[in-house]
Amino acid sequence: MDRSQYLTVSELTSYLKQKFDRDPYLKTVYLTGELSNFRLRQRHQYFSIKDENAVIDAVMFERQFRKVNFRPETGMKILVVGHIGLYEKSGRYQIYVERMEPDGLGALYLQFEQLKKKLGAEGLFDQIPRPIPQFPKRIAVVTSLDGAVIRDINTTVRRRYPIAQVVLFPTVVQGDKAAADIARQINRANQMGNFDTMIIGRGGGSLEDLWPFNEEIVARAIADSQIPVISSVGHETDTTIADLVADQRAATPTAAAELATPNRLADVLMALQDDQVRLNNTMKNLINFDRKQLQKQLQSYIFQQPSRLYENYAQKLDQLTQTLNNNVRNLVKDRLSTVQQLQGRLQAVSPQHTIERSQEKVDQLQNRLLNSAKNSQQQRQQKLTGLIQQLDSLSPLKIMGRGYTYVTYHGSVVNTVKELEDNQEITLHFNDGKATAKITGTKEK
Repeated sequence: MDRSQYLTVSELTSYLKQKFDRDPYLKTVYLTGELSNFRLRQRHQYFSIKDENAVIDAVMFERQFRKVNFRPETGMKILVVGHIGLYEKSGRYQIYVERMEPDGLGALYLQFEQLKKKLGAEGLFDQIPRPIPQFPKRIAVVTSLDGAVIRDINTTVRRRYPIAQVVLFPTVVQGDKAAADIARQINRANQMGNFDTMIIGRGGGSLEDLWPFNEEIVARAIADSQIPVISSVGHETDTTIADLVADQRAATPTAAAELATPNRLADVLMALQDDQVRLNNTMKNLINFDRKQLQKQLQSYIFQQPSRLYENYAQKLDQLTQTLNNNVRNLVKDRLSTVQQLQGRLQAVSPQHTIERSQEKVDQLQNRLLNSAKNSQQQRQQKLTGLIQQLDSLSPLKIMGRGYTYVTYHGSVVNTVKELEDNQEITLHFNDGKATAKITGTKEK
């Protein structure tokens, strides 16, 4: 068997990959189908595209996916452009998607529905609308400098409520930079902080023309605004994200100005007079009602016999005082008993008690020591007496008392006759005295 004829799996896969890469018909492929197995990932996106008879794996890298201006969802019909390649590790071919857009339903409308769904889930459309001030001093208008919107608003405000001041925040209302500029002007008006009402809008147009008012940045700027917002974008049949987030929606710029201002000044003054009359009547009714309530309270037993108000409290106070005293006495009694018990326990382990027992032991030892010393002294005294008696019985004086003497020569005791010479003067020692003698002769035994 010739093994050189066999290819490894890696070699075959590499060969097929080169075939895919070199095929000019696979370098740019336009593909339509249904999006399948899509799950949004942090970076690269992996999914499938299928129809009723086949399915193909797809990958879209992060750099290309950032350009997609809608959110893909499983089951959506899509149009993609890319190239076909083979992934060597799995041996499966796939399409590397470079562009993607929805098929059938318009891309802008799809973006509108997806943003509407997203902001609705966050509750931006469910916020309680802020009331539009009835008598504004200053009105901020965010719109184009040259459009008919600002002219219509100025005309209506001068006619209905000329004392209000209209301040224009000119902005771009169409094009790629419009959404950021609209949001910037909304924030700028809020930063100034001295406006009662804000109107944003533009005239009619196609969905593409009105698109800046469907951008998320504009919707969030309106939602974050501290100034109540009236939206007037497009015609009455047009509905934008800005309309859904705003506190009020007006079909036209004129209608927006009417919502922001009261009726004619004369009507306002008449309404104020009516309010004044109603206020006076209301205050009179309230005062009469309060006066009746006061009289009723003054006639109550509390004011007639105020002492009854605290009788029960005084009795209850006495009971509580007695209870408190009893509790205090019982507590003191318990504490005294506890102290006595502790004192007994303390005396049992007291150093004084230990000292007393030690002192008793010292006294016992001292008595024993004295007795021992006395006995020892008596024994030694008896022994000394016996020795004295023995010494006395052996004393030369005792012997001399029986008639014996001893001889000395110049202070030295003469023990033998050999120490004596003729004519030598010696001293004789007696029991009762001394005598001097002269040797006349000696004789040895």
